[in-house]
Amino acid sequence: MRAVVTRVLSASVTIDGEKVSEIDKGFLVLLGVHKDDTEEKAVKIADKICGLRVFEDENGKMNISPSDAGASLLIVSQFTLYADCSSRRPGFTDAARPEISKPLYEKVVAECRARGFEVGTGEFGADMKVESVNDGPVTIILDL
Repeated sequence: MRAVVTRVLSASVTIDGEKVSEIDKGFLVLLGVHKDDTEEKAVKIADKICGLRVFEDENGKMNISPSDAGASLLIVSQFTLYADCSSRRPGFTDAARPEISKPLYEKVVAECRARGFEVGTGEFGADMKVESVNDGPVTIILDL
């Protein structure tokens, strides 16, 4: 699994002109599922996302977890994170097919909710417009 985690002041997803999800302070997570990923990896990446201490403490150091910062999560599926760009036209053979990736994406969302987070989502497979106001900017790539 691969996640691009961006600390945001706000983020939203719009589909067909309708805003379907939005958060204030928190993480915008773009989540890619590899063809060989498992539920175990979904649990592990959810744990990493939820424990990522990149919010500033009273000394201005990145030391606070999202739960302690009162952060929300917006998790958006993104198969293009597994693009093979060895040629000019990307290939996506390493990305999991929808019958594998959708349940694993939903598992990550469920695991984050089980840890007490408010979690917004996009719509799996939809053409989404994602907006965010990056904070920092702080962007972390998690690869499992």
